[in-house]
Amino acid sequence: MTGYTKAVLALGSNLGERNDTLAEAVADLVDPPEVRLLAVSPVVQTKAVGGPDGQPDFLNMVLTVDTILSPAGLLKHCQAVENKHLRVREVHWGPRTLDVDIITYGDVTSGDPDLTLPHPLAAERAFVLYPWSLIEPAATLGGERIAELAARAADFADIVPFDGFGDYDGLPTAGTVE
Repeated sequence: MTGYTKAVLALGSNLGERNDTLAEAVADLVDPPEVRLLAVSPVVQTKAVGGPDGQPDFLNMVLTVDTILSPAGLLKHCQAVENKHLRVREVHWGPRTLDVDIITYGDVTSGDPDLTLPHPLAAERAFVLYPWSLIEPAATLGGERIAELAARAADFADIVPFDGFGDYDGLPTAGTVE
């Protein structure tokens, strides 16, 4: 493959030092020369969507990158970063230290079960669409503006800006008054 392709990556964390994990994951994702950072969204806090009840809140963010890695190569890289941050896959949509999803990879469409592109649930997930819209207001997914998709998503009302507090398993660790 020659030349760079733009990809959109969504990151989430709801276990451990969530904010630190996301910051370190961004650095890890763009560390190799084959991946260049274009933009980083603000971090938002959201309720867990799907999966078991009672999970801690997630911190979510979106990156846009240019890469010369193939879609499969980028997936392998993203999974290596998840593993570095002790990602465990015991429960589908369960709590996790780090989740990195490839939302789009250029204009590539794929029905491959290992890497479906664009991400099959992205158009319904405000926790992906809203942060993405903050860095690319004119972006579209499936021919619709991502900001409009975000506003219609069932989880849109649950998104709150992250203030930097409560960064351990969704519980306050600093700045609280007892």
